[in-house]
Amino acid sequence: MHDIEPYFKWKNYYDSSYDKQSPFYGVEYSEFTFTNKVYNYFIHPQWDSFGSSTLYAKALFVDYEDNYAIIELIGEWNDCLNNDVMFLKRDFADALIDQGIYKFILACDNVLNFHGSDNLYYEEWWDDIKDEGGWITILNTLDHVLDEMEKSKLQYYCNIGDEFSDVNWRKKNPVDALNIVEHILSSNIKQIQY
Repeated sequence: MHDIEPYFKWKNYYDSSYDKQSPFYGVEYSEFTFTNKVYNYFIHPQWDSFGSSTLYAKALFVDYEDNYAIIELIGEWNDCLNNDVMFLKRDFADALIDQGIYKFILACDNVLNFHGSDNLYYEEWWDDIKDEGGWITILNTLDHVLDEMEKSKLQYYCNIGDEFSDVNWRKKNPVDALNIVEHILSSNIKQIQY
């Protein structure tokens, strides 16, 4: 796992360590010192810690004018034991919501497992952004991860499903990645609407 880096080809568009509005502003990264682990395996030092001991993230792109963020995740998303969604919401998403972000794309290509609990933090996150026309979309989950998310009823607060499980966002620029997600949402009758 130590050689799985966060997607780096968008660094010329955005770098969270230089973004004064980012919760990761000023973070200095090492290429050689490995400190964070998932399952006792070190992960690449470019991943950001937000309080969880099993799930790590990277804000790949944040656009404050168009109000969206693309975030890549790695590790085990464990709400049951570690309440990872609480950390993700309180220590990461809330900081972005305070800056006007209300569209969230969570790229979960490297999320190995999901263990759900209650939905209170997902509901709160949804409540915080829905009045702005916001949404949370989870991309590219492994089949068993998607199954667990659906069993935990995340689809009531997040856009998940097969139509979001094979999105080739890495071959696009951030605006095109957003456009792909918005196209799926606009043609998807299951989109969350209240």
